[in-house]
Amino acid sequence: MDDDKPMIEQATDAITGATEATTKAVKSGARKVRKAAKKVAKKVTKKKATKKATKKAAKAKKAVKKTKAAKKAYKAPKKKKKAKR
Repeated sequence: MDDDKPMIEQATDAITGATEATTKAVKSGARKVRKAAKKVAKKVTKKKATKKATKKAAKAKKAVKKTKAAKKAYKAPKKKKKAKR
């Protein structure tokens, strides 16, 4: 305790010091949480993106196979030959 300062002033200094320390701790904690959340979000979105890409690729392959099979199954009508006179 400081004898030169009045008790009220010392108490207010202690309270303001405590509140400043608390706000610093909260801010640093929030920063750490945000950083960790970003890391997790990156990992999750990468997995989702690769799953979507593989599904789209599989659908595209199926579509190509269907069109090839359809082309093979479809027989174009033969053109009639003109009769020679």
